[in-house]
Amino acid sequence: MDENILSYLKFDEKGLICAVVQDMEGKVLMVGYMNREAIEKTLKTGKMHYWSRSRKKLWLKGETSGNYQFVNEIYIDCDGDAILFKVNQKGGACHKGYYSCFFRKYKDGKIEIVEKKIFDPEKVYKNGSEI
Repeated sequence: MDENILSYLKFDEKGLICAVVQDMEGKVLMVGYMNREAIEKTLKTGKMHYWSRSRKKLWLKGETSGNYQFVNEIYIDCDGDAILFKVNQKGGACHKGYYSCFFRKYKDGKIEIVEKKIFDPEKVYKNGSEI
């Protein structure tokens, strides 16, 4: 079966689809957006590519930091409007220096940081290129 994954996906009015990214143990690392080109490059290279809504450009996760995401599995939700990638994460997924972008926990009316930084973003992102 060699079906085109793009035929299953429903992009929004801006040509984007929500991408949820988990490590292979199931921890959610980040949520991003992808356009057709990002999906095609991800499939071709095996490394996660995204569309930056703020910078309005395609980017390869890890192109500045070296914190690449290597694709292992891909799932499409029932409506076709979100896609889930299970990846091997090299280093941290979060541009703030954490393994996961979900490093804050809300409990009992308070927000607490529940992860330790694994890299210094000021040393890695000298020009803000992956933020």
